[in-house]
Amino acid sequence: MAMAAAPVLKNWRTTLERVEKFVSPRYFTDCNLRGRLFGESCPVAALSSFLTPERLPYQEAVQQDFRPAQVGDSFGPTWWTCWFRVELTIPEAWVGREVHLRWESDGEGLVWRDGEPVQGLTKEGEKISYILTDRLEAGDPRSLTLYVEVACNGLLGAGKGNMIAAPDPEKMFQVSRAELATFHRDVYKLLVDLELLLGIAKPGSGPTRRPCGNVPGAGLQLCSSWSGTLSSSLPAPRSEGQPYWGHQEPHTSKSKVLRAFLAWGGSVSPHPQLATGPQIFNLGWGPCHSWCNSCPICLTGTAAAVGEEPLSWPACPAPGVRLPWAVCACGGHLGGDDRQLDLKSGDGPFLGDGCNPWDGNLPSGEAMVRQFLQGQNFFLQEFGKMCSQFWLPDTFGYSAQLPQIMRSCGITHFLTQKLSWNLVNSFPVLKTVTKNRDKGRTNHSAFLFGFGDGGGGPTQTMVDRLTRLCNTDGLPRVQLSSPARLFSALESDSGQLCTWVGELFLELHNGTYTTHAQIKKGNRECERILHDVELLSSLALARNVLFLYPAAQLQDLWRLLLLNQFHDVVTGSCIQLVAEEAMCHYEDIRSHGNTLLSAAAAALCAGEPGPEGLLIVNTLPWNRTEVLALPRPGGAHSLALVTVPSMGYAPAPTSLQPLLPQQPVFVVQETDGSVTLDNGIIRVRLDATGRLTSLVLVASGRETIAEGAVGNQFVLFDDVPLYWDAWDVMDYHLETRKPVLGQAGTLAVGTEGGVRGSAWFLLQISPNSRLSQEVVLDVGCPYVRFHTEVHWHEAHKFLKVEFPARVRSPQATYEIQFGHLQRPTHYNTSWDWARFEVWAHRWMDLSEHGFGLALLNDCKYGASVRGNVLSLSLLRAPKAPDATADMGRHEFTYALMPHKGSLQDAGVIRAAYSLNFPLLVLPTPGPAPSTSWSAFSVSSPAVVLETVKKAETSPQRHTLVLRLYEAHGSHVDCWLHTSLPVQEAVLCDLLERRDPAGYLPLRDARLKLTFSPFQVRSLLLVLQPPSTYTP
Repeated sequence: MAMAAAPVLKNWRTTLERVEKFVSPRYFTDCNLRGRLFGESCPVAALSSFLTPERLPYQEAVQQDFRPAQVGDSFGPTWWTCWFRVELTIPEAWVGREVHLRWESDGEGLVWRDGEPVQGLTKEGEKISYILTDRLEAGDPRSLTLYVEVACNGLLGAGKGNMIAAPDPEKMFQVSRAELATFHRDVYKLLVDLELLLGIAKPGSGPTRRPCGNVPGAGLQLCSSWSGTLSSSLPAPRSEGQPYWGHQEPHTSKSKVLRAFLAWGGSVSPHPQLATGPQIFNLGWGPCHSWCNSCPICLTGTAAAVGEEPLSWPACPAPGVRLPWAVCACGGHLGGDDRQLDLKSGDGPFLGDGCNPWDGNLPSGEAMVRQFLQGQNFFLQEFGKMCSQFWLPDTFGYSAQLPQIMRSCGITHFLTQKLSWNLVNSFPVLKTVTKNRDKGRTNHSAFLFGFGDGGGGPTQTMVDRLTRLCNTDGLPRVQLSSPARLFSALESDSGQLCTWVGELFLELHNGTYTTHAQIKKGNRECERILHDVELLSSLALARNVLFLYPAAQLQDLWRLLLLNQFHDVVTGSCIQLVAEEAMCHYEDIRSHGNTLLSAAAAALCAGEPGPEGLLIVNTLPWNRTEVLALPRPGGAHSLALVTVPSMGYAPAPTSLQPLLPQQPVFVVQETDGSVTLDNGIIRVRLDATGRLTSLVLVASGRETIAEGAVGNQFVLFDDVPLYWDAWDVMDYHLETRKPVLGQAGTLAVGTEGGVRGSAWFLLQISPNSRLSQEVVLDVGCPYVRFHTEVHWHEAHKFLKVEFPARVRSPQATYEIQFGHLQRPTHYNTSWDWARFEVWAHRWMDLSEHGFGLALLNDCKYGASVRGNVLSLSLLRAPKAPDATADMGRHEFTYALMPHKGSLQDAGVIRAAYSLNFPLLVLPTPGPAPSTSWSAFSVSSPAVVLETVKKAETSPQRHTLVLRLYEAHGSHVDCWLHTSLPVQEAVLCDLLERRDPAGYLPLRDARLKLTFSPFQVRSLLLVLQPPSTYTP
């Protein structure tokens, strides 16, 4: 008589680990549950392939010359694409079974069936099989041909050795599996159950230790009862309706225990979590054509996984630059069979995010508007509707202006989780129910699932797990949800929710304000060029009946700029190949932009009676008198003082203008080698090495440089972050500060005075890097400029320039999009010192009552003010993911402006604009105007007319859009004056949709506008056709 098995005392650790091994994809797969997911298998009937360095359309790819291939073959190198023709013959014996194509290869795969993309395949994204049929019927075809398109890169690029390392350009890829196999759906379901319950049973997996009852024991007995079966051949195929292990009662009973546990209802009011699957496409870690691969791969994979759960469709950033690639590559729809998602029908609760997941810090306010404008227009064109929700999951901070911009672009809700990455302070966002600080205010929260980074998206297993958590005792109720449903639930409690005022500052990745300085310079310059082209083209449209506004060209150039404002490109955290592509894009914008500027200038000058010459253009909305270098015959240049009206032009002077009543610039070099520059507004003194020893506001005699200190002091820091090389600069870098000392006698006088005075010097930064600088002071200019050239060849070093000010204030002011904000100059709290390195746009200012000092720049973003020291971040030298980042030659300009009173009253904002938008000197192909002309001006210095462009769509051809904002932080009324023939003026939103109550009366060629602090306002101007208008 056989003895019954004696019960064994259960140890918690061994019990859990035994279940872990029972479901492991790595251990004991010859005898565990995971190893029985697939049953019988057979090789594919035939496999062939061809390689291409570019991504080809499907119809073109399938016509190529395919060569025989086999499992184990290598293909590549990095960034190429390999197409595989997979010919299949399904065995007759598999009738009644679920049949999969099992495909495992390096890279990102995309299955094409009958000319349509049906599913993505990636080992990294846990998508390694494609369902050919969930039940093979007797009449189904047994032979078919599929194509698998494999991009030679991973979800996160192709880093050599680790994720953020520079790509290996010679990396080869391999097919490790290509076969047909039957799939045991019941085994899969049990596997999902066990994995889920294992997670619940582990310590610390939930808000409290789960009352698991006999579940671990049941799981353990299930392991034991399966051991005999798994060590031998599996039973015969199951009949219809019979579970796979149906003839083995112990297995059935244990699985019923598990299912019963999951079905054990929760309490009356558990915390519901609404689950949405996000996707993010990392455009900064692969060349453009690899992004074209990633978009359809990710979206088709998601369609296959969640097509049966329409509410779980992803919060997918799928907008105006990237989604067209997916739609075109996928023939207009994603998915396959009965789970097909027709994108053009508008299905799928997408959250829009502009043209791509852009950086939330560095782009200008106008660029942010264009991100939404492009994205929303694309959605309207393709899906017949716009987005009302904004999903920006992976960026390195969020500007304080985003809420206003979003609202005026039709966005009512915003979602991100990035602040959970904070290094210092825990931002009040949640990771678990127990850490949800809003539990007492709302009983709903978001649950984001899927492989977000890299765009892998949700998997079938994730969706199946979530369906089991809809009402499980002791856990939050997880419900698959659309973003709209989530926001609707939260909005019902909105009166109880807290409000965060100001920017969402990410306490990490501060190095991205400085890394890849050439990219940042290209971004700033191209934002300016597009601004200028739009303005001049708008004026030409209004004045010349023959001029055609270059709308299509401008849209292409804007899309290039917006593409490179992706959060891993403009920030500099991209690979070398992407950085090189970005620089090519910027060069395209410069080249085509300058051509468009010349065309607009020629149209403005058409019919003018004056002599041939030069047109001096002012693209800013205030009058300017500045020193310009004008070209002369023979290639020479001469300096001239010119005055150009607001948003208008003036003829180039034919002779030097008199300086009176302004004082000329005096330049004096002392016997000790120091140099003094004085224009009657400010007096600058440089020591013999080029450091700033004195900066005096002449009218008051007020010294700006702190006593016993020097300004224009270059400093070098060690810059070795914890991990994210191109992304991070850590607070401890400040402990390594090393002033760069120059050699006396290197300072020399450059321009000797008159309209301009200057001095220049050389500085050896290190044995490998050097710097030259010209310090320039112009007549009538309230600031001194520092034109700088650096030859930079360092590793893990950080270069800054410092200005200790004779100013005391607990906060400094920094320009952001359409305004400015204050940040602390002290480290009182952890929230304060976490801002040891911050971002700004064109200026920052440190002021006390009655006096201040502003530091302006033309292409820098990293900055800080600690105590009384203003610091501008210049160059970094990270080695991953681009080992060449910042290496080479750089040119940039910064300027120092001492001022009386507040920064607003002193004109700091206008000065920074003037530094960034130089007067344009444009040659004219025919006669140039003989008199000055102004198109627009604004009565209040607090209001900036930022943008003038042609309306995107309008029944009238001659409709302009004007965008203005209040820049001082005040309530103000102002008059907008125009010399253009306006028929109608009406307010509109940032998407250029008319405000029904926004009609503006025109009085004496003026429009009255009212602003609140930092408010952005747009208006439509309908103009008379130029044929009836004589300038």
